[in-house]
Amino acid sequence: MEPSQISPVSGREAFWTWARIAALSFGGPAGQIAVMHRILVEEKRWISEARFLHALNYCMLLPGPEAHQLAVYVGWLMHRIRGGILSGTLFVLPGVVSLGLLSWVYAVWGQVGIVGALFFGIKCAVLAIVLDAVRRIGKRALKSPALVAVAGLAFIGIFVFGVPFPLIILAAGLAGFLGRGSGWFKPAIGHGAGREGQGLIDAQFVLAIPAHVKPSARRFGIIALTGAGLWLGPLAACLVLLGPANVFTAIAAFNSRMAVVTFGGAYAALAYMAQQAVEHFHWLKPGEMLVGLGFAETTPGPLISVVQFVGFMAAFRAPGILSPALAGTLGGLLAMWATFVPSFLWIFLGGPYMEALIGNKALNAALSAITAAVVGVILNLAIWFALNTLFDQAVTLHFPGVILKLPVLHSINWPALVIASGAMVAIFRFRAGMVTVLVASCLAGITFYFAG
Repeated sequence: MEPSQISPVSGREAFWTWARIAALSFGGPAGQIAVMHRILVEEKRWISEARFLHALNYCMLLPGPEAHQLAVYVGWLMHRIRGGILSGTLFVLPGVVSLGLLSWVYAVWGQVGIVGALFFGIKCAVLAIVLDAVRRIGKRALKSPALVAVAGLAFIGIFVFGVPFPLIILAAGLAGFLGRGSGWFKPAIGHGAGREGQGLIDAQFVLAIPAHVKPSARRFGIIALTGAGLWLGPLAACLVLLGPANVFTAIAAFNSRMAVVTFGGAYAALAYMAQQAVEHFHWLKPGEMLVGLGFAETTPGPLISVVQFVGFMAAFRAPGILSPALAGTLGGLLAMWATFVPSFLWIFLGGPYMEALIGNKALNAALSAITAAVVGVILNLAIWFALNTLFDQAVTLHFPGVILKLPVLHSINWPALVIASGAMVAIFRFRAGMVTVLVASCLAGITFYFAG
């Protein structure tokens, strides 16, 4: 007879453990995954190192925020769908509240003197943080010359030739799959050396595999239909009631589309989102995208929660009959719904099948190549941020099949260069913490404001 729960962990203990993880989930995907590893694998011993990394590999193959999906996955393993909903919701809840407040502060006072100077400092610090992400992920992912080549080709493809991001990820995954027997795409194992042996989940699985972990075509169909209705319902309502040209319809459509094409984790998704929100929809200025990312970096929750800031600003500036503050709040919540609901859906649909593929070499090889490509994409994001932070002007050169955006050197912003350089030295040389760097950069921005 199967037990009603995967482990003896009570719902109350699970609630407070996930709330604790949510409160500590600063520092981007790497920091959030490290927190979950320390608490779930080493401290609580709810899940083994091997199963934790297998779940992480699956989440990195999915579009969307991998840290959030990992939380949903472990919650689902332990307490079925209700456990996944609990862990995934708690993981983003602190960020929803804090980002909503920060978005309102920026929209109302962001262009006022000292407040603008504070946000200027954030933008400069974020450039250093993104460069550090390139270093960290590259060090972990680029373990062979073939993987370095994949990263380089991905960068050239997106920066020089404007190859669409989803196509780059698809090509990298295919290359890894085809080269699975060569040893070129051997996966890198990270996140420290966890405590060996079984976790509570693994021990329970030895006794009996619960029904919800076993693949079921009937359950797959029910979850797919229910999840799709919940996810796309707001978009359908906006289309019918407001029309395709309305800002709320655009927010729901854009974030729903982004949820299915942004493979490779939060930093990779940012490249696609920044390009679309700034250059296509014109909801934000390039510098404002950096402000939003700075907010997401300094609040708990996934980095991709910056969609709440983007949605807030888009609706705040086109409120229609609503007040700007109310429109912005609704726009931010709509963006979060369209972005995060699919993460639950991917886990509940694919989790049972992934549990049957633990140790699959082809899957791991594809993941390694995709992760390498993401390094090149993040490098492109860092250069995009640098162009829009350190220079006031840029020119775009067009050649057959090639588009290059280059800075106008005499337009360099010296205060931005000084602050960004200081942030880089603090992070790379002195290993300063992210919050420390952001606070110091804000103070530097205010100092330049008064000095000017």
